[in-house]
Amino acid sequence: MKKAILALAFATSILNVHAQIKIPKSGLGNVVNNATNTLTSGGSNLSESEIAKGLKEALDVGTKNAVGSVSKANGYLKNPKVKIPFPPEVKKVENAVRNVGMGKQADDFVVALNRAAEDAAKSATPIFAEAIKNMTLADAKAVLKGNETAATDLMKGKTSAELAAKFKPIVQQSMQKVQVTKYWKPIATKYNQLPMTQKVNPDLEKYVTDKAIEGLFKMIAEEEIKIRKDPAARVSDILKSVFGS
Repeated sequence: MKKAILALAFATSILNVHAQIKIPKSGLGNVVNNATNTLTSGGSNLSESEIAKGLKEALDVGTKNAVGSVSKANGYLKNPKVKIPFPPEVKKVENAVRNVGMGKQADDFVVALNRAAEDAAKSATPIFAEAIKNMTLADAKAVLKGNETAATDLMKGKTSAELAAKFKPIVQQSMQKVQVTKYWKPIATKYNQLPMTQKVNPDLEKYVTDKAIEGLFKMIAEEEIKIRKDPAARVSDILKSVFGS
């Protein structure tokens, strides 16, 4: 039961990446006690559906904050946890062109990749909102009883395909806007002119799309794990409104 209480505490908060809402120690005690009563004895006036509604509201606020953190300028580029590097299959290209004095061009290319991801991430909010709206009571219970990334896994399962479909055309447009090809073409041309090399032509649109989605869920998962370990670290208003303060 302790696991379930902790799970509920961070599940309502995991996606609130930037919120720094704190409550007095006595308030936290009330929240935990009321949560215990609700989940064990049924002594609270709150029904399971009302708890699920509270979870949905918290997730809605949290996903907007999470998307906001990566979709702003440098949201991917300056965050080493989600920064998009050269595609692994052409890492040898980066090394080679840097060795022949094209370090700035390589850096500009990486910046362009991350700018495209930041642009695409803005479109994630309505997709998350729809998934949260359609969450069932069974989904909420699965989050409460699940592992340390249960909420992240739930959102990933429900939204990954749609995120990919939504992100890709935006990535295409953004790559044109930030001129990814402009930065990639001289790099690839120079590399292909080097002796003993095989021509390269990676699918940059798919790469940026996949990495943008991967980075978004990575941030969500890390926040979920942190709050599971320390429920007092992130306490949202919605948690207090559902369980009392």
